Amino acid sequence: MTPIPPGSTIGILGSGQLGRMLGVAAAQIGYRIHVYAPEPGPACDIASAFTAGDYDETDKLAAFAAACDIVTYEFENVPVAPLRGIAGKVRPSLRSLEIAQARDDEKAFVRALGGRTAPYAVVADREGLTRAFAEIGAPAILKTIRMGYDGKGQARISAAADLDAAWEAVRGAPSVLEGFVTFAQEFSILVARGPDGSVLVYPAPVNVHRAGILHSSAVPAPPELAAQAEEAAALAREVAEALGHVGVLALEFFACRDGPVFNEMAPRVHNSGHWTIEGTETSQFEAHIRAICGLPLGSAALTGARVEMINLIGDDAEDWPALMAEPGVRLHLYGKHDIRPGRKMGHVTRVWR
Repeated sequence: MTPIPPGSTIGILGSGQLGRMLGVAAAQIGYRIHVYAPEPGPACDIASAFTAGDYDETDKLAAFAAACDIVTYEFENVPVAPLRGIAGKVRPSLRSLEIAQARDDEKAFVRALGGRTAPYAVVADREGLTRAFAEIGAPAILKTIRMGYDGKGQARISAAADLDAAWEAVRGAPSVLEGFVTFAQEFSILVARGPDGSVLVYPAPVNVHRAGILHSSAVPAPPELAAQAEEAAALAREVAEALGHVGVLALEFFACRDGPVFNEMAPRVHNSGHWTIEGTETSQFEAHIRAICGLPLGSAALTGARVEMINLIGDDAEDWPALMAEPGVRLHLYGKHDIRPGRKMGHVTRVWR
């Protein structure tokens, strides 16, 4: 791939905060940003162009791609089929998008590479849930195969009496039933891979979730997690290589007694990597831009002894005056005007040097 020089236009599918932060990183290197989404969002605040269109409008997608030198995406729920006509410009590839947007496919993909997953069964209908529960047992969690995130599209099952309510909670959508695993901590691995196969691996952050939403990510991980993080990083590199992935790829893991257990992946920049903006020499956002444009990936070296990112969820964002007054705090607000419970409004990062 011939490097795409600064001054070129990068297209972003999706107008959310990840697109916004990608755009900020791209602008610092001199790229222009063109956003495509059904409606404007935070990414449009920093874009030089915006195309409003549904993701299945192939004519609009083609015109959008023609106006861009390269196209990327900020979330994995973009339908694959309409993108096939512009696939030559899309990084990461549609293969990464296709695998990561289906829970059953990503689990099977990782298992085929030797990774561990929680026990699971695919559920197509209510009778299938009964069969899956007999196989997996309780406690378990039912998750829709597609579209679920931040705790949405999920239902916990503690006993057979919960099956009807769980099936109603996922609205009868094709799902996977996952058995619970006993874990000490949750962590993630973020890698950036270039078109030449070069790979940048970030230090593994320890993640804390509340109500199914990421609350905080912190590095470095404790020493007892080192061996698991190393094994997980090796698997993440294998996944990126097997997919031919170009850009940032995030894999989430549970730290279990017998080693890391894969949870899910995202073929894009990830909330658990927001700390890299201030916490590493090259943020995940800049590394993604570098990768898709065929540039050197940069460095994942830490800028301090410890880094912590905390999400601002809902009303948390109203504390911005106090946060701005706190020494050492870097505040990121996403420009969302409506505060709602469970909505990610921004984040703060602290770096201890």
